[in-house]
Amino acid sequence: MFCAPRTICARNELAYATPDTYPVSPGHTLIIPFRHCADFFELSSDEIAACMELVVAQRNSLAQKLKPDGYNVGVNVGRAAGQSIFHVHIHLIPRYRGDHPEPRGGVRHVIPSKAHYPRG
Repeated sequence: MFCAPRTICARNELAYATPDTYPVSPGHTLIIPFRHCADFFELSSDEIAACMELVVAQRNSLAQKLKPDGYNVGVNVGRAAGQSIFHVHIHLIPRYRGDHPEPRGGVRHVIPSKAHYPRG
């Protein structure tokens, strides 16, 4: 899926950033290693570092352009985790005040009954 030509926002030697085709919010960006690999945990330490470098660079760019109020950063690894494209990609999702009625719990919402937990 990611082997097809895509718009590249930024790149380094081992990875690139591209707008998500189906963004969940304005500025939703994918960071993708050039090497085809299905499992994030099979990336080399250099590939992980290259990806994280782009996560930070894209976050800085989005902060200037769109001024989001927060971010979610996530990777789906395996079908049970919802992975549907088997080429590693990291989601950088800008979040905006009011985009969800109860954002507390963040990525815990992938299992809705676990999103809210006791605080105190």
